[in-house]
Amino acid sequence: MKITKTWTLPKPEKIGEEYVWKAAVRVGRHVPFGYRQHPDDCDILLPIPEELELFEKAKEFLKRYSYREVSAWLSTQSGRYISHVGLYKRVKIEQKRKTEASTQRYLAQRYKEALEKAERFEGRQLGQKDYLDTSPTEA
Repeated sequence: MKITKTWTLPKPEKIGEEYVWKAAVRVGRHVPFGYRQHPDDCDILLPIPEELELFEKAKEFLKRYSYREVSAWLSTQSGRYISHVGLYKRVKIEQKRKTEASTQRYLAQRYKEALEKAERFEGRQLGQKDYLDTSPTEA
């Protein structure tokens, strides 16, 4: 089992133009931007849709502006402080998670193809039709 030192936030579902945000389990002592602590259970993080929507816009602004400028804008718009370093870490964690998921999907496809080839090869070993022979049989 892989243990990570960072919290894992659930990916939102996008329905039309709107996101549906999900609650998360708190791993460390930090409450990430866009979430607040549940009033009855300190280990549950509840999403704050307005902040999370602003965070999504902020990620788009990072294509044109610096982390310092975007974090200042985000702090002003949301009323909740986030440093440029905190914004950088949050964005990098999400990018890393997205890359890992893409790699896992690619490897799953490769393993599936390899399994199919191995099964065809084993069939040939048992006297079935050669898996490389795709030409029609002559009568």
